[in-house]
Amino acid sequence: MRGALVILHRWLGLGVAGFLFLAGLTGAIISWDHEIDAWLNPTLFEAPSAAEARAPLELAAQAERADPRLQVSFLPLTVEPGQSLLLGVEPRPDPRTGKAAELDFNQLALDPASGQPLGQRFWGQPSLTRENLLPFLYRLHYSLTLPLVSGVDVGVLLMGVVGMAWAIDCLVALWISFPKLKSWRKSFAFRWREGGYRLTFDLHRSGGVWIWLLLLTLAVTSVSMNLEREVVRPLVSLVSPLSEDPFSVRTPRALDRPATPGVSREQVLTLAAATAKARGWTAPAGGIFYSPLYDVYGVGFYRPGEDHGDGGLGNPWLYFDGRTGAPAGALTPGKGSAGDIFLQAQFPLHSGRILGLPGRILVSVLGLAVATLSATGVAIWARKRRTRAKRRVEPRGIGAPAAAE
Repeated sequence: MRGALVILHRWLGLGVAGFLFLAGLTGAIISWDHEIDAWLNPTLFEAPSAAEARAPLELAAQAERADPRLQVSFLPLTVEPGQSLLLGVEPRPDPRTGKAAELDFNQLALDPASGQPLGQRFWGQPSLTRENLLPFLYRLHYSLTLPLVSGVDVGVLLMGVVGMAWAIDCLVALWISFPKLKSWRKSFAFRWREGGYRLTFDLHRSGGVWIWLLLLTLAVTSVSMNLEREVVRPLVSLVSPLSEDPFSVRTPRALDRPATPGVSREQVLTLAAATAKARGWTAPAGGIFYSPLYDVYGVGFYRPGEDHGDGGLGNPWLYFDGRTGAPAGALTPGKGSAGDIFLQAQFPLHSGRILGLPGRILVSVLGLAVATLSATGVAIWARKRRTRAKRRVEPRGIGAPAAAE
């Protein structure tokens, strides 16, 4: 039994080592993506003057009038002092053909006082330039930036499968890390003074044991985020009812056939404010998005500076049909069935944001630990492989020379 599990661990580990090494290093960095991105790109994030900011809804409408090719897909509803207004944008369909207009950027920074463009970029584009570095690393972390195939994000699916293999390997690794219960302390020890291979082995085995639960959490949450619709949501629904989610029940449109809303942002915000008041929510509407692929509006409720949802399960959101404005679901952190809360917790757990700043620091350290475990695992395998090869050759040197193979 143990021998079979050791072999399973070896090949599962080797199969995912490269992916996890990359994911660990990028994960350690993107825990601070907003801060590093703003530091690298002040022209995108900082306002050029201290003039009074205009209403974001007005600025968004101005941007759409200035460039008829685009429609604003995400709009912050407040502008922090000294900051630009960073919009998410998507192509608008050509009125004659219905196909998406040509647009080579999906983020647009505006001067909050004048509405003039300060800069633009395509978020997630494979590039190491200052403007694209952090978005590229973020997308590399969860999808390897692989291209879509027939509208399917194969990179997301692949990393989801890697997460499944990692979760299984975590369980196998814990079992084989304790060959003898009487000597369990060895599985927690590090032979720092001996160094060399023994320390490498301890870093891999004992290091993994110390943080095993955290590693398993990262593995499971990575599956939940990458394969939510395909695997996790159907499985969770078998044991717990789930609230309506417009992104799981609606079929997305073709990428080159985006929708345009039938109701305005102002109308949706009026509906959202009334609904939030009825639910007893006290935070103001902090941001609004429109998804041209699902024809859905979303309104998030949070105070200025809390848009990233640090602490707890994140911010509440209300969803509305983009054609009619009818309610299309809600995300209320900490509310709903056990299955709802389980799904709500996946990103906050994976990113560490559930614990705020300490959680983000922990996830950065864990990212480096994942990379170390992957590297030491490959090093251990390579050394054992050389040892086995040497043993196969040594007997030939005792007698007559071996015949040429």
